[in-house]
Amino acid sequence: MANPVTYSVETRTRASGRAAIAAAALLALAIALPAFAGRSLIQDLFVILTMLTLAQCWNLLAGYAGLVSVGQQAFVGIGAYAMFAGVIFWGWDPVPAILLGGVAAAVLAIPTAFFAFRLAGAYFAIGTWVIAEVVRLSVAQWKSLGGGTGTSLPREATSDMMFVEPIASLFGLRDAAARDVLAYWLALALALGTIAGVYALLRSRQGLALAAVRDNRVAARAVGVDAGAMNWVVFVTAAAITGICGGLIYMQTARISPDAAFAVLNWTGYVIFIVVIGGIGTIEGPILGVIVFFALQRLLADYGSWYLLILGLIGIAVMLFAPRGLWGLIHDRTGIDLFPIRRRLIIKK
Repeated sequence: MANPVTYSVETRTRASGRAAIAAAALLALAIALPAFAGRSLIQDLFVILTMLTLAQCWNLLAGYAGLVSVGQQAFVGIGAYAMFAGVIFWGWDPVPAILLGGVAAAVLAIPTAFFAFRLAGAYFAIGTWVIAEVVRLSVAQWKSLGGGTGTSLPREATSDMMFVEPIASLFGLRDAAARDVLAYWLALALALGTIAGVYALLRSRQGLALAAVRDNRVAARAVGVDAGAMNWVVFVTAAAITGICGGLIYMQTARISPDAAFAVLNWTGYVIFIVVIGGIGTIEGPILGVIVFFALQRLLADYGSWYLLILGLIGIAVMLFAPRGLWGLIHDRTGIDLFPIRRRLIIKK
Protein backbone atom coordinates (compact mmCIF):
# COMPACT_ATOMS: atom_id res chain seq x y z
CA MET A 1 0.00 0.00 0.00
CA ALA A 2 1.43 3.39 -0.99
CA ASN A 3 2.16 5.92 1.69
CA PRO A 4 -0.48 8.65 1.84
CA VAL A 5 0.50 12.10 0.64
CA THR A 6 0.09 14.90 3.17
CA TYR A 7 0.15 18.63 2.63
CA SER A 8 1.10 21.54 4.80
CA VAL A 9 1.24 25.29 4.32
CA GLU A 10 4.37 27.05 5.51
CA THR A 11 5.67 30.60 5.46
CA ARG A 12 8.96 30.17 7.29
CA THR A 13 12.15 29.95 5.25
CA ARG A 14 15.74 29.03 6.08
CA ALA A 15 16.75 32.69 5.81
CA SER A 16 13.97 33.79 8.18
CA GLY A 17 15.09 31.23 10.76
CA ARG A 18 18.65 32.54 10.66
CA ALA A 19 17.37 36.10 10.75
CA ALA A 20 15.40 35.33 13.91
CA ILE A 21 18.55 34.09 15.64
CA ALA A 22 20.51 37.15 14.51
CA ALA A 23 17.64 39.42 15.63
CA ALA A 24 17.64 37.86 19.10
CA ALA A 25 21.38 38.50 19.41
CA LEU A 26 20.98 42.10 18.20
CA LEU A 27 18.13 42.65 20.65
CA ALA A 28 20.26 41.49 23.57
CA LEU A 29 23.03 43.84 22.41
CA ALA A 30 20.57 46.72 21.97
CA ILE A 31 19.19 46.32 25.48
CA ALA A 32 22.68 46.25 27.02
CA LEU A 33 24.02 49.06 24.81
CA PRO A 34 23.61 51.91 27.37
CA ALA A 35 26.13 50.13 29.60
CA PHE A 36 29.00 50.97 27.25
CA ALA A 37 27.70 53.38 24.56
CA GLY A 38 27.98 57.15 24.63
CA ARG A 39 25.02 59.47 24.99
CA SER A 40 25.23 60.69 21.37
CA LEU A 41 24.89 57.14 20.04
CA ILE A 42 21.87 56.51 22.29
CA GLN A 43 20.24 59.69 20.97
CA ASP A 44 20.96 58.71 17.36
CA LEU A 45 19.45 55.27 17.88
CA PHE A 46 16.38 56.86 19.46
CA VAL A 47 15.86 58.88 16.28
CA ILE A 48 16.34 55.79 14.10
CA LEU A 49 13.90 53.69 16.14
CA THR A 50 11.16 56.32 16.25
CA MET A 51 11.47 57.00 12.51
CA LEU A 52 11.35 53.24 11.91
CA THR A 53 8.10 53.02 13.88
CA LEU A 54 6.55 55.86 11.89
CA ALA A 55 7.76 54.27 8.64
CA GLN A 56 6.26 50.88 9.49
CA CYS A 57 2.92 52.54 10.27
CA TRP A 58 2.89 54.48 6.99
CA ASN A 59 4.00 51.37 5.10
CA LEU A 60 1.09 49.45 6.63
CA LEU A 61 -1.27 52.11 5.31
CA ALA A 62 0.19 52.70 1.86
CA GLY A 63 2.05 49.46 1.16
CA TYR A 64 -0.56 46.99 2.36
CA ALA A 65 -3.89 48.86 2.52
CA GLY A 66 -3.28 51.19 -0.43
CA LEU A 67 -4.05 54.28 1.69
CA VAL A 68 -1.46 56.89 0.71
CA SER A 69 -1.76 59.40 3.54
CA VAL A 70 0.13 62.71 3.59
CA GLY A 71 -1.35 63.69 6.94
CA GLN A 72 0.33 61.38 9.44
CA GLN A 73 1.86 64.43 11.13
CA ALA A 74 -1.59 65.08 12.55
CA PHE A 75 -1.32 61.97 14.71
CA VAL A 76 2.28 62.69 15.73
CA GLY A 77 1.28 66.18 16.82
CA ILE A 78 -1.95 65.30 18.58
CA GLY A 79 -0.23 62.40 20.36
CA ALA A 80 2.53 64.71 21.57
CA TYR A 81 0.09 67.41 22.72
CA ALA A 82 -2.07 64.84 24.49
CA MET A 83 1.00 63.67 26.42
CA PHE A 84 1.80 67.28 27.37
CA ALA A 85 -1.83 67.85 28.42
CA GLY A 86 -1.76 64.78 30.65
CA VAL A 87 1.40 66.01 32.37
CA ILE A 88 0.52 69.72 32.67
CA PHE A 89 -3.23 69.55 33.41
CA TRP A 90 -3.59 66.28 35.32
CA GLY A 91 -0.13 65.80 36.79
CA TRP A 92 0.58 62.49 35.07
CA ASP A 93 4.07 61.11 34.84
CA PRO A 94 5.30 61.57 31.23
CA VAL A 95 5.92 57.83 30.72
CA PRO A 96 2.31 56.60 31.16
CA ALA A 97 1.10 59.85 29.56
CA ILE A 98 2.62 58.61 26.30
CA LEU A 99 -0.26 56.12 26.06
CA LEU A 100 -2.68 59.04 26.23
CA GLY A 101 -1.16 60.16 22.93
CA GLY A 102 -2.20 56.88 21.34
CA VAL A 103 -5.75 57.26 22.61
CA ALA A 104 -5.99 60.84 21.35
CA ALA A 105 -4.63 59.87 17.93
CA ALA A 106 -7.09 56.98 17.63
CA VAL A 107 -9.97 59.30 18.53
CA LEU A 108 -8.81 61.85 15.94
CA ALA A 109 -8.48 59.08 13.34
CA ILE A 110 -12.20 58.31 13.49
CA PRO A 111 -13.54 61.63 12.09
CA THR A 112 -10.47 61.85 9.83
CA ALA A 113 -11.29 58.48 8.29
CA PHE A 114 -14.98 59.39 8.07
CA PHE A 115 -14.17 62.27 5.73
CA ALA A 116 -10.99 60.95 4.04
CA PHE A 117 -12.48 57.58 3.08
CA ARG A 118 -14.95 59.40 0.86
CA LEU A 119 -11.97 60.36 -1.29
CA ALA A 120 -9.70 58.18 -3.40
CA GLY A 121 -6.18 58.28 -4.83
CA ALA A 122 -4.58 61.71 -4.92
CA TYR A 123 -7.70 63.26 -3.40
CA PHE A 124 -7.32 61.02 -0.35
CA ALA A 125 -3.66 62.08 0.04
CA ILE A 126 -4.49 65.78 -0.26
CA GLY A 127 -7.50 65.39 2.04
CA THR A 128 -5.43 63.89 4.85
CA TRP A 129 -2.90 66.73 4.51
CA VAL A 130 -5.66 69.36 4.70
CA ILE A 131 -7.13 67.72 7.81
CA ALA A 132 -3.68 67.71 9.41
CA GLU A 133 -3.33 71.42 8.73
CA VAL A 134 -6.73 72.08 10.29
CA VAL A 135 -5.65 70.18 13.40
CA ARG A 136 -2.37 72.13 13.54
CA LEU A 137 -4.15 75.47 13.32
CA SER A 138 -6.66 74.39 15.96
CA VAL A 139 -3.94 73.28 18.40
CA ALA A 140 -2.11 76.57 17.84
CA GLN A 141 -5.11 78.28 19.47
CA TRP A 142 -4.69 76.19 22.65
CA LYS A 143 -3.35 78.99 24.86
CA SER A 144 -2.98 76.87 27.98
CA LEU A 145 -0.40 74.76 26.10
CA GLY A 146 1.53 77.71 24.74
CA GLY A 147 -0.54 78.55 21.67
CA GLY A 148 1.51 79.11 18.55
CA THR A 149 4.83 79.35 20.39
CA GLY A 150 4.49 76.06 22.26
CA THR A 151 5.55 75.07 25.76
CA SER A 152 7.89 72.82 27.75
CA LEU A 153 7.34 70.01 30.21
CA PRO A 154 7.43 71.22 33.83
CA ARG A 155 10.86 70.81 35.42
CA GLU A 156 9.44 68.69 38.24
CA ALA A 157 7.90 66.31 35.69
CA THR A 158 11.23 65.69 33.94
CA SER A 159 13.27 65.53 37.16
CA ASP A 160 10.92 63.02 38.83
CA MET A 161 10.17 60.96 35.71
CA MET A 162 9.39 57.30 36.28
CA PHE A 163 12.37 54.88 36.01
CA VAL A 164 14.95 57.68 35.62
CA GLU A 165 16.47 57.36 39.09
CA PRO A 166 17.00 53.55 38.91
CA ILE A 167 18.59 53.90 35.45
CA ALA A 168 20.87 56.69 36.69
CA SER A 169 21.95 54.53 39.63
CA LEU A 170 22.43 51.43 37.48
CA PHE A 171 24.70 53.06 34.90
CA GLY A 172 26.10 55.90 37.00
CA LEU A 173 24.56 58.59 34.78
CA ARG A 174 23.19 62.05 35.30
CA ASP A 175 19.42 62.46 35.14
CA ALA A 176 19.46 63.93 31.61
CA ALA A 177 21.48 61.01 30.22
CA ALA A 178 19.29 58.54 32.15
CA ARG A 179 16.19 60.07 30.51
CA ASP A 180 17.82 59.48 27.12
CA VAL A 181 18.39 55.82 28.03
CA LEU A 182 14.76 55.47 29.15
CA ALA A 183 13.51 57.05 25.93
CA TYR A 184 15.79 54.76 23.90
CA TRP A 185 14.50 51.63 25.62
CA LEU A 186 10.89 52.73 25.14
CA ALA A 187 11.58 53.47 21.44
CA LEU A 188 13.19 50.05 21.07
CA ALA A 189 10.15 48.35 22.62
CA LEU A 190 7.75 50.38 20.44
CA ALA A 191 9.65 49.65 17.21
CA LEU A 192 9.89 45.92 17.94
CA GLY A 193 6.25 45.76 18.99
CA THR A 194 5.17 47.55 15.81
CA ILE A 195 7.20 45.24 13.56
CA ALA A 196 5.94 42.15 15.39
CA GLY A 197 2.35 43.38 15.22
CA VAL A 198 2.51 44.15 11.49
CA TYR A 199 4.13 40.78 10.80
CA ALA A 200 1.50 38.92 12.82
CA LEU A 201 -1.28 40.79 11.01
CA LEU A 202 0.13 40.01 7.56
CA ARG A 203 0.43 36.32 8.38
CA SER A 204 -3.18 36.13 9.58
CA ARG A 205 -6.42 35.78 7.64
CA GLN A 206 -6.92 39.51 8.08
CA GLY A 207 -3.57 40.04 6.36
CA LEU A 208 -4.77 38.06 3.35
CA ALA A 209 -7.93 40.15 3.29
CA LEU A 210 -5.88 43.33 3.50
CA ALA A 211 -3.72 42.29 0.55
CA ALA A 212 -6.84 41.41 -1.43
CA VAL A 213 -8.34 44.85 -0.78
CA ARG A 214 -5.10 46.54 -1.85
CA ASP A 215 -4.78 44.54 -5.07
CA ASN A 216 -8.40 44.64 -6.19
CA ARG A 217 -11.15 46.08 -4.01
CA VAL A 218 -13.97 44.82 -6.25
CA ALA A 219 -12.60 41.27 -6.37
CA ALA A 220 -12.04 41.31 -2.61
CA ARG A 221 -15.66 42.24 -2.01
CA ALA A 222 -16.76 39.48 -4.40
CA VAL A 223 -15.15 36.85 -2.14
CA GLY A 224 -16.67 38.30 1.01
CA VAL A 225 -13.94 40.66 2.26
CA ASP A 226 -15.28 43.75 4.03
CA ALA A 227 -12.94 46.33 2.46
CA GLY A 228 -14.32 49.24 4.44
CA ALA A 229 -13.89 47.54 7.80
CA MET A 230 -10.30 46.52 6.98
CA ASN A 231 -9.40 50.09 6.03
CA TRP A 232 -10.93 51.44 9.23
CA VAL A 233 -9.03 48.98 11.44
CA VAL A 234 -5.70 49.64 9.73
CA PHE A 235 -6.12 53.42 9.68
CA VAL A 236 -7.10 53.74 13.34
CA THR A 237 -4.43 51.26 14.48
CA ALA A 238 -1.68 53.03 12.53
CA ALA A 239 -2.86 56.36 13.94
CA ALA A 240 -2.76 55.06 17.51
CA ILE A 241 0.80 53.75 17.16
CA THR A 242 1.86 56.99 15.45
CA GLY A 243 0.34 58.96 18.33
CA ILE A 244 2.24 56.92 20.91
CA CYS A 245 5.41 57.51 18.92
CA GLY A 246 4.70 61.25 18.82
CA GLY A 247 4.24 61.32 22.59
CA LEU A 248 7.52 59.47 23.04
CA ILE A 249 9.44 61.79 20.71
CA TYR A 250 8.31 64.89 22.58
CA MET A 251 8.75 63.28 25.97
CA GLN A 252 12.42 62.99 25.03
CA THR A 253 12.71 66.56 23.73
CA ALA A 254 10.52 67.97 26.57
CA ARG A 255 9.64 70.95 24.34
CA ILE A 256 6.81 71.28 21.82
CA SER A 257 5.32 73.77 19.35
CA PRO A 258 2.62 73.36 16.68
CA ASP A 259 5.00 73.99 13.79
CA ALA A 260 7.42 71.30 15.01
CA ALA A 261 4.88 68.71 16.13
CA PHE A 262 2.80 68.98 12.94
CA ALA A 263 5.71 69.38 10.49
CA VAL A 264 4.77 67.58 7.27
CA LEU A 265 8.41 67.22 6.19
CA ASN A 266 9.70 65.72 9.44
CA TRP A 267 6.88 63.29 10.16
CA THR A 268 5.48 62.44 6.73
CA GLY A 269 7.91 63.59 4.02
CA TYR A 270 10.93 61.85 5.50
CA VAL A 271 8.84 58.79 6.36
CA ILE A 272 7.64 58.46 2.76
CA PHE A 273 11.24 58.80 1.57
CA ILE A 274 12.33 56.02 3.96
CA VAL A 275 9.62 53.63 2.80
CA VAL A 276 10.04 54.38 -0.91
CA ILE A 277 13.82 53.94 -1.04
CA GLY A 278 13.71 50.93 1.26
CA GLY A 279 10.86 49.12 -0.43
CA ILE A 280 7.15 49.79 -0.02
CA GLY A 281 4.97 46.82 0.81
CA THR A 282 7.68 44.94 2.71
CA ILE A 283 8.62 44.87 6.38
CA GLU A 284 12.31 44.78 5.50
CA GLY A 285 12.06 47.89 3.32
CA PRO A 286 11.52 50.49 6.08
CA ILE A 287 14.28 48.88 8.16
CA LEU A 288 16.77 49.24 5.31
CA GLY A 289 15.34 52.63 4.34
CA VAL A 290 15.75 54.20 7.78
CA ILE A 291 19.40 53.11 7.90
CA VAL A 292 20.07 54.63 4.46
CA PHE A 293 18.16 57.80 5.37
CA PHE A 294 20.08 58.31 8.61
CA ALA A 295 23.40 57.72 6.84
CA LEU A 296 22.49 60.26 4.15
CA GLN A 297 21.37 62.72 6.81
CA ARG A 298 24.78 62.50 8.50
CA LEU A 299 26.75 62.65 5.25
CA LEU A 300 24.80 65.60 3.82
CA ALA A 301 24.29 67.58 7.02
CA ASP A 302 26.85 70.22 6.01
CA TYR A 303 25.35 70.91 2.58
CA GLY A 304 22.52 73.19 3.71
CA SER A 305 19.60 73.43 1.27
CA TRP A 306 21.40 71.04 -1.09
CA TYR A 307 20.58 68.31 1.42
CA LEU A 308 16.88 68.22 0.51
CA LEU A 309 17.67 68.49 -3.20
CA ILE A 310 20.02 65.50 -3.05
CA LEU A 311 17.47 63.48 -1.07
CA GLY A 312 14.84 64.28 -3.70
CA LEU A 313 17.15 63.23 -6.55
CA ILE A 314 17.96 59.97 -4.78
CA GLY A 315 14.27 59.29 -4.23
CA ILE A 316 13.48 59.95 -7.92
CA ALA A 317 16.35 57.71 -9.03
CA VAL A 318 15.16 54.86 -6.84
CA MET A 319 11.57 55.19 -8.09
CA LEU A 320 12.75 55.17 -11.72
CA PHE A 321 15.34 52.38 -11.60
CA ALA A 322 14.18 50.34 -8.60
CA PRO A 323 10.40 50.80 -8.23
CA ARG A 324 10.29 48.19 -5.48
CA GLY A 325 13.04 49.93 -3.51
CA LEU A 326 16.46 48.77 -2.42
CA TRP A 327 15.08 45.72 -0.66
CA GLY A 328 13.28 44.77 -3.85
CA LEU A 329 16.65 44.70 -5.65
CA ILE A 330 18.16 42.57 -2.90
CA HIS A 331 15.22 40.18 -2.92
CA ASP A 332 15.26 39.81 -6.70
CA ARG A 333 18.95 38.88 -6.67
CA THR A 334 19.02 36.68 -3.57
CA GLY A 335 15.45 35.51 -3.01
CA ILE A 336 15.87 36.23 0.72
CA ASP A 337 12.77 36.90 2.83
CA LEU A 338 13.56 37.92 6.39
CA PHE A 339 9.85 38.31 7.18
CA PRO A 340 8.16 35.79 4.86
CA ILE A 341 4.40 36.14 4.51
CA ARG A 342 3.85 34.19 1.30
CA ARG A 343 2.29 30.82 1.92
CA ARG A 344 3.93 27.80 0.30
CA LEU A 345 2.31 24.41 -0.17
CA ILE A 346 4.63 21.65 1.06
CA ILE A 347 3.93 18.09 -0.14
CA LYS A 348 5.04 15.35 2.25
CA LYS A 349 5.00 11.71 1.18
